[in-house]
Amino acid sequence: MAVPRNALKKWEKVRAFALGLPGAVEEFPWGESVAKVDKKVFVFLGVEDGSYPLGVTVKLKDETAHAHALASPGAEPAGYGLGKAGWVSIPLEQQDAPAAEVLCDWVEESYRVIAPKRLIAELDGS
Repeated sequence: MAVPRNALKKWEKVRAFALGLPGAVEEFPWGESVAKVDKKVFVFLGVEDGSYPLGVTVKLKDETAHAHALASPGAEPAGYGLGKAGWVSIPLEQQDAPAAEVLCDWVEESYRVIAPKRLIAELDGS
């Protein structure tokens, strides 16, 4: 099944942004792409082959960002009990899916929740 081009472009921007953060690495547990920092996942990127709808899952502790993300078309608390810890799954193929810039802001917040202080200081240029 083909992935809509605009959704794929957003996904590629988000992936590149996530992997550009200090200490970020990409791994493929469960056959899905994830970005990790300090061996901990900060964004689930899923698969881009069209076998599942394209989307991202991020951990948002900020109440405003969390509510905004959940208000996105098709967004929902992440499965496997992760939603209780603030993880939100946001589909990218919906007509009014968030812009790549907004998704990158959420990825950065998720990174800040997971990353060690020394890497956050590096990100902030301290």
